[in-house]
Amino acid sequence: MASLLVLFIFIFFITISSCSAQSYNVLSFGAKPDGRTDATKEFMSVWENACASSRPVTVVVPKGRFLLRSLNFDGSKCKPKPITFRMEGTLVAPADYRVIGNEDYWILFQHLDGVTLYGGILDAQGTSLWGCKSSGKNCPRGATTIGFQSSNNVVVSGLTSLNSQMFHVVINGCNNVLKILTTS
Repeated sequence: MASLLVLFIFIFFITISSCSAQSYNVLSFGAKPDGRTDATKEFMSVWENACASSRPVTVVVPKGRFLLRSLNFDGSKCKPKPITFRMEGTLVAPADYRVIGNEDYWILFQHLDGVTLYGGILDAQGTSLWGCKSSGKNCPRGATTIGFQSSNNVVVSGLTSLNSQMFHVVINGCNNVLKILTTS
């Protein structure tokens, strides 16, 4: 009986350790929090690792400003598990609105089940694009700051969206979405 109890406890601890969350910090992948160095490649490397994990994942974006071109966090090839983004920093679009201005989205999450975004600031730097549009010049249409598409069980809490080029947030074809967001 004692050996059965020991076996049960061993299996219990193996199960718990295999279910614990894996954490990926964007700084560990080389992202620079200076607001000038393009961190798109590093963020996508973090995403590829998060996608490949069989355990729940937390992506950590620490304090600082991270310059990013368009990102597509596509979960269609991910192993199913919850993915959480904990953001203390600011994601900033390129100052030249033409870099992302013809994209549908600056940041897109799609084909996911169980994605959570906590905190952070998104600065799409759309002011200069709106100036271009006001002048009557030929300007790109502008990118939506963040989108969620064909996803389930999405939570967005404490996220601030600033200076959108088009819309701040678009949710399309999703189920069970909770959004608590600040925009300006």
